[in-house]
Amino acid sequence: MSQQSPIIKISQLCKQVPSPEGTLTLLDHIEFSIFPGESVAIVGASGSGKTTLLGLMAGLDLPTSGTVMINNVDIYSLNEDHRADLRRDLIGFVFQSFHLLQNMTAIENVTLPLEMMGNKKAVKSACSVLERVGLGARLHHYPKQLSGGEQQRVAIARAFASQPKLLFADEPTGNLDRATGKKVIDLLFELNREQHTTLILVTHDEYLADRCGRKLELRAGVII
Repeated sequence: MSQQSPIIKISQLCKQVPSPEGTLTLLDHIEFSIFPGESVAIVGASGSGKTTLLGLMAGLDLPTSGTVMINNVDIYSLNEDHRADLRRDLIGFVFQSFHLLQNMTAIENVTLPLEMMGNKKAVKSACSVLERVGLGARLHHYPKQLSGGEQQRVAIARAFASQPKLLFADEPTGNLDRATGKKVIDLLFELNREQHTTLILVTHDEYLADRCGRKLELRAGVII
């Protein structure tokens, strides 16, 4: 793929759901492109459609109409199994609530998706990325033994371990205090630069949004 080709291209994307008052439009003919290595913040008030848009971009939900192209592939022309394969091969996720497996240690949480991808050096890769995020001494700790900031760093390590082309983050600092959130943001952008990963972040955090190369603001399901 040429550096001039978008890694994501959104065309006429709409999402509608039924409601007691009739049809509710969550997203209304959204269009934009994102290029490899960009960092883009999706901002807007609660209920503006940010998380809905992120889910559609990642192939986690079905649109009412429109297309999402990732790496020149129309993801909604694929069945769910093939969309899952695309997510596994190209996409990493960081969530506000971490979504770590509570019965697994830090290194097991990072190793598991690598093993599912067939990485024969999964443990070595997991160790390396956990050390990179400053958790080399916490490899065998369970999530309940880690602070919120440490849990988010495990989640970031898990997301970056497979060296995804795209990383989607939904309010990655939402459960963190300001100082810890800043450290997590610094880490996201360091890894973005090192791996040339395209970052797409949904956030209310103005500091995080300002760190991105571009901001897309949603208001009532429309980009303004």
